[in-house]
Amino acid sequence: MEITSRGLLPELLVLGIPEVDAQHEGIFYRIENLKFLCLESSAPPRAAFAELLAYLGEHFHTEEVIALAAGLDFTEHAEMHSQTLITLSGWVSVVISGQRDVFSFLRYLEIWFERHIREEDQPFARQLHASGVVPGATT
Repeated sequence: MEITSRGLLPELLVLGIPEVDAQHEGIFYRIENLKFLCLESSAPPRAAFAELLAYLGEHFHTEEVIALAAGLDFTEHAEMHSQTLITLSGWVSVVISGQRDVFSFLRYLEIWFERHIREEDQPFARQLHASGVVPGATT
């Protein structure tokens, strides 16, 4: 089964920053793909979890570069990104070791990510749009 990434990012979570929206879609895709892989296998797929964490790191870096280019103070948001990667890496280790249910973790991850977009990324997007510096946006 091939999961397509089209349509996984809810419209209410679209920020109007093309590169960031595409990455958000990619993160939701990776979570959905992990669900599928976990249904197909008795062991959590280490490589897919590692790839998700690496992609999250790339995504967080993208947001930080965009904020820096726009001259926005991104200190707290960047610190949250750093702490999130540490926390999620720890939880992935716990899930892979079998100490926690993988599907509960993936459900948590989806909910966390939606909340992160609403509570942290949407205010960032508003600041970015107000600055007039939105990379890739058409006017």
